[in-house]
Amino acid sequence: MDLQHTMGQRSILFVMISLLYGAAATSKIQAHFNETAILPCQFTNPQNISPSELVIFLQDQEKSVLYELYLGKRIFKNVASKYKDRHLSFDKESWTLYLHDVEIKDQATYQCFVYHKSSNRHILINQMSSELSVFANFSQPEIIPDSNSSDTSYVNLTCSSTQGYPPPKEMYFLVKNSTDNSTSKYSATMHPFQDNVTELYRVSISLYYTRPDNTMSASILCVLCPTDALPVQPGLQKTCLHSKPYLIVSKKKEPRLSQNDYIIWVATAAVLLLLIVGLVGFLIQWKKKKKKKPDHSQTIKMEKKENAKFKQREEDHTMKKSDEETQSDVNSLKTPSSEDKSVTHF
Repeated sequence: MDLQHTMGQRSILFVMISLLYGAAATSKIQAHFNETAILPCQFTNPQNISPSELVIFLQDQEKSVLYELYLGKRIFKNVASKYKDRHLSFDKESWTLYLHDVEIKDQATYQCFVYHKSSNRHILINQMSSELSVFANFSQPEIIPDSNSSDTSYVNLTCSSTQGYPPPKEMYFLVKNSTDNSTSKYSATMHPFQDNVTELYRVSISLYYTRPDNTMSASILCVLCPTDALPVQPGLQKTCLHSKPYLIVSKKKEPRLSQNDYIIWVATAAVLLLLIVGLVGFLIQWKKKKKKKPDHSQTIKMEKKENAKFKQREEDHTMKKSDEETQSDVNSLKTPSSEDKSVTHF
C-alpha cells in the first residue's frame, strides 16, 4: 500500500513538472558531434540537504526522462526507452549530467528538477533549463576536376565537403588570375545531402570555368563558410574553410616565324643538307679507295712465309746431301780395292 502511494505521488510530481516546464531561464549548451554534452543543474544545495532526501531528474522537451536519482539511488523505471542504452553519468558534487557520444538527434531543450522530499511532500527547490545545440566540423573542401574532358579551353570542377552539421552558410570558388593578379568570386548553387543515420551533411558545388586564353595561368580555391550560429567553445569551427589550390598551368605560346626568318631557316637547312650529302659522298669514295689499296701487312706476311719455306727446303736439301755423302763413305770402307785383293792372294 505504501509503494502504491509513493508511486502515485511520483506520478503527480511528473504532472506538476510538466505544468512548470519552461518556467526557468534557459542556458545555451553546445557540444561537438560524437563527444560529450554537459547538462548542468546548477544546484548549489545551500542548506546542505542529504542526497537521501532529494529527488533529481532530467527530461527533454518531449517530457521523456533521461536520468533519475531518487533519494540518492539511480532508478530506471521512469527513464524513456530511447535513453536506457545511452551512456550517461551524473556528478553528485557538481550536480551535472554528462551525455556521452552525442548525436545530432540529441539537440533539444533539457530541464533539471531538484525536489526535497520531506514528510511525504515534494518541494521544488531548483529548476534549470539547457538548450543543447550539436555541431560537426566539415572536412576540408576538395576540388575534383572532370577527367572525361579533353578540351583544354575549359575545365569542369566539383568541390565537396563531408561530415558536417548544420549545413554551411555558403560555398563558393575563388579564381586568381596570375596574369593580372586579379581575384574573382564565383558563387554556385549548393547541393546538400543528409545521411539518414548520422544526420550529417555532405555538400557540393560545381564550376564550369572557361579560359579566355590558353596561355593564362590560374589558381582556384573552394571556400566553405559555416552557419552564422557559430559555437563559442574552443575546438569548434569559427572561420571559413579553404581547399587546396587547383592550378591551371598555362601553355607556352609558340613563336611565329616572320617571312625573313622563314627564308633564313630554309637556306640554313639547305646548306646543312648539302654538307651532309657531300660528307656522305666523301666517305663512300674513301672506303672504295681503301679497298683497292694493297695491304702491305699481308704482303710482308706472305714474303716471310715464302722465305721460311725456302729456307726450310735448303736445310732439307743440305741435310739430304750430307746423308748421301756419309753413306758413300761408309760403302767405300766396306768394299776392298782390287789391289788389296791381289796382295792377299799371295
